[in-house]
Amino acid sequence: MRLIVVLLVVPLLISTSVVRVYAQTDTLKLNFQAAEKQFLDNNLQLLAQKYNIESNKALIAQAKLWDNPVLSTDQNIYDGGSKKFFYHNNSLNQGQVFVQLSQVFQTAGKRGKQVEVAKDNAQVQEAAFNDLMRNLRYNLQLDFGQLAALIEQDKVYNLEISTATNLVNGIQKSYDAGNTSMKDLIRLKALLFGLQNDRIENSKQINDLQTELKTLLGTKETNYITPILADQQSQPVKLDIPALIGLAENNRADYLQNKYQLNSATHDLAYQKALAAPDITVGVSYDQNSSYARNYYGLQIGLPLPFFNRNQGNIKSAEYTLKSQESTVRDNDARLKNEVVAAVKQYELTQELFTTQQSEFNEQYDKLFNAMMKSFKDRQIGLIEFVDFFDTYKDTKLKIIQQQNNLQKAIADLNFATGTTVIKP
Repeated sequence: MRLIVVLLVVPLLISTSVVRVYAQTDTLKLNFQAAEKQFLDNNLQLLAQKYNIESNKALIAQAKLWDNPVLSTDQNIYDGGSKKFFYHNNSLNQGQVFVQLSQVFQTAGKRGKQVEVAKDNAQVQEAAFNDLMRNLRYNLQLDFGQLAALIEQDKVYNLEISTATNLVNGIQKSYDAGNTSMKDLIRLKALLFGLQNDRIENSKQINDLQTELKTLLGTKETNYITPILADQQSQPVKLDIPALIGLAENNRADYLQNKYQLNSATHDLAYQKALAAPDITVGVSYDQNSSYARNYYGLQIGLPLPFFNRNQGNIKSAEYTLKSQESTVRDNDARLKNEVVAAVKQYELTQELFTTQQSEFNEQYDKLFNAMMKSFKDRQIGLIEFVDFFDTYKDTKLKIIQQQNNLQKAIADLNFATGTTVIKP
């Protein structure tokens, strides 16, 4: 009996402490739209990725810049004839000054092609940001729905624990009076212990999800988030698969990112081919005293002769990169279509479970629960029959809650597959 008391009291104390902790926190009630706004405003991962976008946009401006002109000079440091340092005498035509100014002019449109590659890279980073946001929003929606389900499950456990506790107290009095067997008392206490243990496990999951959601939303650590979900049971949505595939192609950041990478590979190949064309260097020079004539002015034109290095390796590498990216885009196109179709089918299958009859069944089942409680107290049914019903009621209510969570997950999967909000959570 002492062991039984310990097994019953300890979970009850833990459960009470969990409730007390939650009571000391600030309850934050949010629907998904409010949670999403807070997530977009406060999430640090998104903020970090935004800086990457700005970094790559700065490289576009850099690619547009011309090469700097080169100024070089040659002055005499020591004159061996006069034995002087930095000697210069214009009247005696002594001393030397040489000045050269040159400018590189890129050919074959290299600068424009560099700008195109930089723009592609900026688009890739922006798509990476949108894909990160898509994945984080998906996790947020899953956690939001799962937390709502766990809180509803906690209500079921609380109801059954409260009911079982009252029954145990009543049976205990009956046992003390000699009207009930120990077997019936132990059976009810074991039932109560199992419920308390299940509730503690459920509370642990709630705590884990609270921590994850508060991190995603950037809320205070003392907040207790209570999700408010829209009623999806009476709002089945007709879905057009071809239209949804079109939406996905226009909005899925991972799909667009691969298309931008294909554009980048195409432009990079053109740039690598342009690099095979030599650039021209044009310059002017002034030589005071070392040329065939004093005060010599010259024009310089130079270009490398592409005898050995014609950028062959980089061109071949860019060609293979382009072919690889083309295959990746085709694979992503097929994957996108299959994911959209699968998400639509999953939503339709899940939605079929929610009908008006099910809502009526829930109400009737709750009434039956109260009737069974009354019948047991009035000794119209036996303990075994009541305990079996008690377990069945709990399992059925938990399955109903899980079905509702499955619908929320199907909505999240559909929005994730299309890259946009098709159905509001």
